[in-house]
Amino acid sequence: MKKSTRNLLLFGSLTLLLLHEAACVYFVMPFPGSQEFDVVEGIYLLQRYGVLIRTILLGTVALTIWKAVRAGIGVPKILTIIALLLYGVLFFGIRYAMTAESIFQQPVEKRFLPGLQDSAQADKIVIAVTINGESAAYPIQLLGYHHQVRDTVGGQPILVTYCTVCRTGRVYSLVLNGKHEQFRLVGMDHYNAMFEDATTGSWWRQATGECVAGPLKGTFFDDVPYQQVSLRAWLRDHPDTRVLQPDRHFSEQYKHMRAYESGQSKGALTMRDTGSWQRKSWVIGLTAGRASRTYDWNNLQRRRIVEDTVSGTPLMLVLETDDKSFHAYHTTVEGQRLRFSIADSAHLIDSGTESIWTFGGQCISGPMQGKRLQRIQAHQEYLHSWEQFHPEAKRVQ
Repeated sequence: MKKSTRNLLLFGSLTLLLLHEAACVYFVMPFPGSQEFDVVEGIYLLQRYGVLIRTILLGTVALTIWKAVRAGIGVPKILTIIALLLYGVLFFGIRYAMTAESIFQQPVEKRFLPGLQDSAQADKIVIAVTINGESAAYPIQLLGYHHQVRDTVGGQPILVTYCTVCRTGRVYSLVLNGKHEQFRLVGMDHYNAMFEDATTGSWWRQATGECVAGPLKGTFFDDVPYQQVSLRAWLRDHPDTRVLQPDRHFSEQYKHMRAYESGQSKGALTMRDTGSWQRKSWVIGLTAGRASRTYDWNNLQRRRIVEDTVSGTPLMLVLETDDKSFHAYHTTVEGQRLRFSIADSAHLIDSGTESIWTFGGQCISGPMQGKRLQRIQAHQEYLHSWEQFHPEAKRVQ
């Protein structure tokens, strides 16, 4: 083997090793420009076959050096040593320090308190669920750091998720193909968190519940309905709820989430555009039938109630006076379309029957007493995130 060929093979292999490790972290973490490419399947394969790729390339490096030594021909020792050291640092840094799951760890001590005993978090925004009569609430200040919390509510294992870069929560069933599955955070795709299941190693997108790479590609999580409201508003209708408590091991990490909740974060990835229809503007997104809609949060704050018809379905968005708790409802009850206005700080009134309704959708007086509005799943999200995964969504001005 010629010296020039040997050196090309040696340093070519070392370069490919470095590029492989760099690509495996660059394209699944929020580095400048990294989230603008549709390369998730390629990066999945690089990680999936990482051991094989490293073995081949390191074997090529070792074989090249061994043949050169046997032939009594030297290799550029300093450059080789520097390249190997650089690779070692990059490999261990990526594998053990720069992975998403090492940065955003799971709770060490997962504790809950009865909601009525948790006055410290009463004004916090929570992702809340009720399953089989049992209720639980998870403050986004805590979820935003952990990204996922696994729990069992009403006998159902669930995955409660939150992506701060997208500003959106989702709740999914942890039962996948009949098995109670485990997941780890592997990074992000188009700025949205991705999880990997332990059984097949497939990658799942947080905002849509879709498997985007791996053996289960094209399948979806089973959604679990949830609400994003203040804990105070949730307790009004669910006084027996239990509430996730801060884990003392992550006190410093939670502090950084205080400003985020109210939209005061200064981070480039998590700051809010306070104007409407900008990249990081807050919106409400929902899908009814085959159509999706995007509603401006600022407009909702001004109007409090936004009515619409989507796929022939009359509906409304309602924002409570706390400026945190929002709801989406079908507005047809017993074949009659109702139109609503704010009655007071805790109630709605419909103009058709003048019945009084709670913000939680329950009619408490009037001809409709005892009736309940049917809830529609809606999500608060940054505009860039909702429209990335719902490009067909129509903006409602």
